[in-house]
Amino acid sequence: MKVALVHDYFFQAGGAERVMEVLHEMFPDAPIFTTLVRPDTLWPRLRTADIRTSFLQPLADVGVPARALLPLYPAAVESLDLTDYDLVISNSSAFAKGVRVRRDAMHICYCHTPMRFAWKQEAYLERERFGAVTRVALRPLLAYMRHWDLKTRHRPNVYLGNSTAVVRRIRDTYGIESYVMHPPVDVSRCRSSSPRDNFYLVVSRLSPYKRIDLAVAAFNLLRKQLVVVGSGPDAESLAQLAGPTVTLRGRLSDEEVTELYSKARGFILPGEEDFGITTLEASASGAPVIAYASGGALDTVIDGQTGVHFQDLTPRSLAEAVRRAETITWDQDLLRAMPSSSAKRHSKSECREPFSVPLNG
Repeated sequence: MKVALVHDYFFQAGGAERVMEVLHEMFPDAPIFTTLVRPDTLWPRLRTADIRTSFLQPLADVGVPARALLPLYPAAVESLDLTDYDLVISNSSAFAKGVRVRRDAMHICYCHTPMRFAWKQEAYLERERFGAVTRVALRPLLAYMRHWDLKTRHRPNVYLGNSTAVVRRIRDTYGIESYVMHPPVDVSRCRSSSPRDNFYLVVSRLSPYKRIDLAVAAFNLLRKQLVVVGSGPDAESLAQLAGPTVTLRGRLSDEEVTELYSKARGFILPGEEDFGITTLEASASGAPVIAYASGGALDTVIDGQTGVHFQDLTPRSLAEAVRRAETITWDQDLLRAMPSSSAKRHSKSECREPFSVPLNG
């Protein structure tokens, strides 16, 4: 059986790209089809993979920003030639699920969310801080994206959603039932230090929808130490917002991030995540998670046991949750070991089998 993997695009390094690393490990001979690649953003194990791109790659190579190519992604995905493959696994949060496959081929979509920017248009336009003229220009394009996303919803034979919240979104958006399969998390490298240091940690892409600004503002209020790891379009504005207790470290190696996880007093998840791989990495490192009570955090963070929820997307609400977390005596061994922490249940070895069940069935 010939297998192909499909990914939206490689111009950022996040959780979806971590999942593609695991798929590549499971199917090392399968080529990875995508719209475009920025090699400097690839996670290490993807740098030697057989990655095949679309007609967008030459444009990206001469410096056209990946986001400026938004109108062309549907056509780019549909241009990928998958006629030789019996099994296609798309790893999708936007476009990959729309690939065309042979009529007799099996297409399984591992869905991180239906196209967020198209289905949550007003929130997207607000978060990205577009001007009035840009907003007017983007609305017809986003309407077209919604139309294309809905039109192509039946191209996969099977959907797997990465959390309960995403399965609900797939049902509400596409009218299609799917199955929850949490993404694999490499907890084998996680460790815990004792005593913990007195700083809190954020590990994230610095994109507007991640709401890292909320964490920075909350820790400005608290006057407590916050370390922010990651890169992205919000880096400059966050640097301007950061007070003296907030440190932006940029993108770090896996080894450096593991060290920070092991020492942090707590981990901050300030926005709604589809799943939130970082919450499991934090739990497996013995750090309680202070998370916005929505999306994937409802699957992975148990209030009062593995972390604390906050209800409102305001700096004050987050700050109050941090203060509450500091009144709880956290047992690092319990955080790492208790089944409800989910860390062990989402290890790479535990998640390989659910991937293989529909493939072999």
